Amino acid sequence: MSFEDGWAAVNLEMPKRIPRVEFSITEYHFDLMKAVTGIDVGPTSPPEVKRRAAQAFVRKWNYGIFFAYLITKEQLATKRTNMGHAVYAVDGSDFDDDIQTPFQDPEEVFAFDPWETYGPIDKAEVTHRFEEHYRRQCELYPTNVNMTGIYISLITGLTYIFGWEMLLIAAGLDPVRFGELANRYGSWIQQYYDALAEADVPVIYSHDDMVWAEGAIFHPEWYRKYVFPNLRKFWAPLRESGKKVMFACDGNYTQFVDDVAACGNHGFWFEIFTDLSVMVEKFGRTHFLIGNADTRTLLSGRRDRIRAEVERCISAGKNCPGYFMAVSNHIPPNTPVASALYYNQVYEELCRR
Repeated sequence: MSFEDGWAAVNLEMPKRIPRVEFSITEYHFDLMKAVTGIDVGPTSPPEVKRRAAQAFVRKWNYGIFFAYLITKEQLATKRTNMGHAVYAVDGSDFDDDIQTPFQDPEEVFAFDPWETYGPIDKAEVTHRFEEHYRRQCELYPTNVNMTGIYISLITGLTYIFGWEMLLIAAGLDPVRFGELANRYGSWIQQYYDALAEADVPVIYSHDDMVWAEGAIFHPEWYRKYVFPNLRKFWAPLRESGKKVMFACDGNYTQFVDDVAACGNHGFWFEIFTDLSVMVEKFGRTHFLIGNADTRTLLSGRRDRIRAEVERCISAGKNCPGYFMAVSNHIPPNTPVASALYYNQVYEELCRR
């Protein structure tokens, strides 16, 4: 019933069971997958074993929806900053200390033209790629709602191109010129949204990490002049083609939830930093909501805290027809297996409406 419950929630039809989704487990937490599925899987296992373990885990934990996207930083490979990467994977294979940028000063940032650097796309070819990506996801995970989409929508894309230091210097020196740059980038990424609008895909992942854990990076009016008008343009062709649009953003964007909703999304994904009570009050009857249990409760290993966190989320979301339970800021591989298993046990106890 996981697909049925997930699809009902996306369409605000109040399934009898609160559906769920989790993050990072199927790519990184091999000990948990092994404990749940019985499949002997680890970081050095062959891809086929990892795939089989991930599929079995998603079925065992009864995911109602599964996140996936096609357009990533690789589309920007012609010219972008490498910001490095801390260790997240259990074997440390994702560590990267090769930090470098092709941009030497803010004037180079202001002068940057994504059309000149990355060029136009072949719309029909990209539409086909979206459809193939979605089809592969459905083949891999047939028991839940699937999607495809775009990760580098606006602020995230600019961050990958310039890196945080150069981005913040440029935005601080001249917010207007930086806003004009954001609009140029928005016009370039729009072509991917236009191609996606023509794809035979029902649910769309639209991501943009436009804030920090503490809240806004830029002045709120800058967002309202340069970010939200672009989001509205991105989503317009998707809505016109009948697709469901899910917006995903890390950090705390509580102050901007009304602005985002006015752009036309159907669903929100959010971390612990965005206020669940606000989301439920404002959008609990009109949008599907995914989140917002805190992974730190699982890392603590304390069962009382884990139960209280699940109870908090279930209590807030149980009267929302489109609520999905999730540990929004991921279940990383250093999470004790016992904590994750207990979290799932409590969820299973409480998920029935």
